[in-house]
Amino acid sequence: MCGIAGIFHLATAKPVDPTRVRTMTDAMVHRGPDGGGVWTAPGVGLGHRRLAIIDLSTGDQPMTSADGAVTVVFNGEIYNFREVRKELEAAGAVFRTASDTEVILHGWRRWGAACVERFDGMFAFALFDQAAGTLFLARDRLGVKPLYYTELSDGCVLFASELKGITAHPLVRRAPEVTAVEDYLAYGYVPDDTCLIAGVRKLPAGHHLTLRRGRAMPDPIQYWDISFAERARGSADRLGDELVDLMRKAVTSRMIADVPLGAFLSGGVDSSAVVALMAEASSKAVATCSIGFDQADHDETRYAALVAERFATDHRVRIVASDDFTLIDRLVDAFDEPFADASALPTYRVSELARETVTVALSGDGA
Repeated sequence: MCGIAGIFHLATAKPVDPTRVRTMTDAMVHRGPDGGGVWTAPGVGLGHRRLAIIDLSTGDQPMTSADGAVTVVFNGEIYNFREVRKELEAAGAVFRTASDTEVILHGWRRWGAACVERFDGMFAFALFDQAAGTLFLARDRLGVKPLYYTELSDGCVLFASELKGITAHPLVRRAPEVTAVEDYLAYGYVPDDTCLIAGVRKLPAGHHLTLRRGRAMPDPIQYWDISFAERARGSADRLGDELVDLMRKAVTSRMIADVPLGAFLSGGVDSSAVVALMAEASSKAVATCSIGFDQADHDETRYAALVAERFATDHRVRIVASDDFTLIDRLVDAFDEPFADASALPTYRVSELARETVTVALSGDGA
């Protein structure tokens, strides 16, 4: 993951202090340990913290077009960037890097806001178009990547990948949003369309937001939603083959990386299927990680071991004690908003284990 943040003045192009943008990105340095950058122009400032995954040498951000007219900061990955790049090159676009970030720049120049409909991936990005005087914010279809934003009393809009990036700005008031507290008490988490801090919002999944200089804050526009109106029909065998084909394409597209890659393996249906397809597509042993528990009725490492043996993975296991409460403070800081799912503890531990050997890990979550 990476971290993005920025400031945009709606009314007039007042100068933006790059130090203030850097303070916002520094609050999220854990999202991007491989580097950072800040870019400013009259009325706008964009910041980035990078976790390098693709194009390690030339993919630094903020990234600006060759003519200096468009600048972007991007968190995530565009899985079909090679296919989109070919289409853009056929239309005359000239690329300077091998990164998926540059595909966003050229995609915006060709299709405008509709570019997000061409991207298959998990992403949150902010793009400033100097000629139009606009800041364009977008979030992927299912909201895998987060994006918070708020309008301040001085007329500027802040955005950041995490709430702590927003609260790093001194003008943000830390008053609670009562309805969000009620939502948390009801659901065990703060829903996607609300925020625990009054006045701060999350850009909803499958939406984009265009801020224009000299105009009031608009509402986000939905560009995608899932539909259950049309059901697939056919035999169980045909639909089963279609499902496996879709899963195979999804897994292999997520294996594109210029850094070590692995998988979380619980031994359940979802993660086991992902590991099986990774093993099918990989020329070397897949690195897998599992978390076990010191209470037998909660421990599933034996199932993970069976899958690891079946697909000859490079498998590692770590046991979590039932009284392991040392992570509580760290998790509170990491989540920003309250989150009552106890799986957060083992999820952090398996991520910690995986990070010792890989940079990117696939999982069965969300399957």
